[in-house]
Amino acid sequence: MSRFFVQGIHQSGDVVTLGGSDAHKIVSVLRMHDGEAIEVIDSAAQRFSATVTMDGRSVHANLGERLPAAANARHTITVAQGVPKGQKMDFVVEKLTELGAARIVPLESERTVVTDVSANKVERWRRLAKTAAQQCGRDTIPEITQPKRFADLCETFANYDLVLLPWELADRAPLRERLPALLAATKNMLILIGPEGGFSHAEAEAAECAGAQLISLGSRILRTETAALVVLSILNYLSER
Repeated sequence: MSRFFVQGIHQSGDVVTLGGSDAHKIVSVLRMHDGEAIEVIDSAAQRFSATVTMDGRSVHANLGERLPAAANARHTITVAQGVPKGQKMDFVVEKLTELGAARIVPLESERTVVTDVSANKVERWRRLAKTAAQQCGRDTIPEITQPKRFADLCETFANYDLVLLPWELADRAPLRERLPALLAATKNMLILIGPEGGFSHAEAEAAECAGAQLISLGSRILRTETAALVVLSILNYLSER
């Protein structure tokens, strides 16, 4: 069943308007008709069965019964991603959404090439996150924050139970040995991913001094758009176990 996110907190019996890309998808892509069923999720992550009604160019959802809430994720994961060149960040946002990231922070560090992240880019990433959340069946859309500088982010480490920084020069202790103990009492974690040029020695040392755990992803140096996906896949595997 196709699902759509709406603003505000609602209850059964409400009628909400679906506009923009959602209305276009219902009318022109899915070619729905009055009375067809969809699923609607509000700002409180409440899920409702709903039916579609058309009124000229307007599309409305008539909210029916409230559906059972999905199981909460074991870990709340924030990913601070060094902003790569070109359209690579689009791919990263989509895949991190599918893998369950709760928050994505565009990160500016010493070797970041892209330092002029515009408001339009951030809005684009938010739209991509919404679309990816609808596609993969999530009940929430990950938050895409405004860009942050590496030094400013280090000052927030105390807000997390665990901070992980993959680094090619970190000790190569296998993650299957390190992570279970680190995750045992962790609810809220931050993962820092460097840009194309990676983190500098000074940044890695500063992060470690601020409380981050430096980890190795193996003998191969991964592209920036790959590294976060590998870490989240490993964390999802360990959580399922």
